Amino acid sequence: MSGARQVAYETLRAVHESDAYANLLLPTAIERAGLSEADAALATELTYGTLRRRGTYDAVIGIAADRAPSSIDPEILDALRLGVHQLLATRVASHAAVNESVTLARRAGGRGAAGFANAVLRRVSRDTPGEWSDRVVRTARSDDEAIALATSHPVWVIRAFRRALAAEGRADELDALLTADNVAPRVTMAALTGLAEPDPEARRTPFSPLGFRLGGGAPEVAVTGSGGRVRVQDEGSQLAALALTRARPVQEGERWLDLCAGPGGKTAILAAEALSGGARLDANEVSPARAGLVRRSIAGVPLEVEVTERDGRDLTAERPGTYDRILVDAPCTGLGALRRRPEARWRKAPGDVPELTALQSALLTGSIEALAPGGVVAYVTCSPHLAETAGVVAEVRRRFGDAIEELDARDVVRRLAVSEPDLAEQTDGSGRAQLWPHRHNTDAMSITLLRRRA
Repeated sequence: MSGARQVAYETLRAVHESDAYANLLLPTAIERAGLSEADAALATELTYGTLRRRGTYDAVIGIAADRAPSSIDPEILDALRLGVHQLLATRVASHAAVNESVTLARRAGGRGAAGFANAVLRRVSRDTPGEWSDRVVRTARSDDEAIALATSHPVWVIRAFRRALAAEGRADELDALLTADNVAPRVTMAALTGLAEPDPEARRTPFSPLGFRLGGGAPEVAVTGSGGRVRVQDEGSQLAALALTRARPVQEGERWLDLCAGPGGKTAILAAEALSGGARLDANEVSPARAGLVRRSIAGVPLEVEVTERDGRDLTAERPGTYDRILVDAPCTGLGALRRRPEARWRKAPGDVPELTALQSALLTGSIEALAPGGVVAYVTCSPHLAETAGVVAEVRRRFGDAIEELDARDVVRRLAVSEPDLAEQTDGSGRAQLWPHRHNTDAMSITLLRRRA
């Protein structure tokens, strides 16, 4: 049994059985298994590729097995998914893909499971990926379900993406977005302001003034060697943090708050920017485990940052009129980061959205009340879902009326960017900046800037 396949299988089981996150679990599993660089790359491809295409692969398995995937034992189903991915989307030899997946099934369920897995996978191996794609799509009951089966996105996610693109007058970009969601993102680094510079051999990213891509070597080596002053971070995430710090010039003595700070990537950028501008920074994260990640994230910045573990609604209620800048990187569906967290597309449902938007609205409302006159809040979600973005902002703006004004986040991002990003106007007339995987090669970050009038 290949160590890479064993690691990939165990990660899939943890994701599906324990709601683990592959991006957090897989690096540790690879290190623990002592995989070579090549095997680590294979384990990564097998894990993420299988998670991304799960919807399509389940449809293939259902046809090949002549039974619903939900009726197959979960341990065997994950072995089948791993095998189907190798057969339909990699250059792995068919006999290796079948034999090793059958071995996984045997270990999980004995000889009967092995025989079942062998029959299913040999059935899959007889036809080409294109033939299986056509066969799967023909089972669809609607046009949207056909798209869902072909691109491995739930129907409700496809419809949410279509509405968000239509709000920019660009609904015709849906296919490009869904395709981009199924492509592994390149690793992007950030060099914290005033504390680090990109490697001279690195290629700068097109938009973030902090961003670069390594010319070679492992990102972890660069992070460790810099003492945490260089870090792995999506370029969209960098732009979201910088939109707050560079919306207007920093005045010495300002007080800032990162309200929902975990896991701390944006906090580190805020801390470096605060240090450079003579500002103070507080950070808050309700989850103790994630608060620990925040503390580690900012350890390389020589600035004293208090990290509290409070409900953000309670914290802001106790500190009215306190802060000059607040980042609300709100808990959300995470639909904008499906490239990096592919399991998120299978974990959320339309019924989750109302509860999330209620929380987002409360956090944003509390943050505005915690602003000093003239203070700015950046409301950020890693989701383009209109209920979580435009809907929440519209509700909060109605609540506060003329007490707040919206800044043009698109203009702010364009001014701070190295080269001008294509940021579409919103049909609702708002100043919201929406980034996209297919258009900007970033997570689909939504950025809104609101200022409390003096």
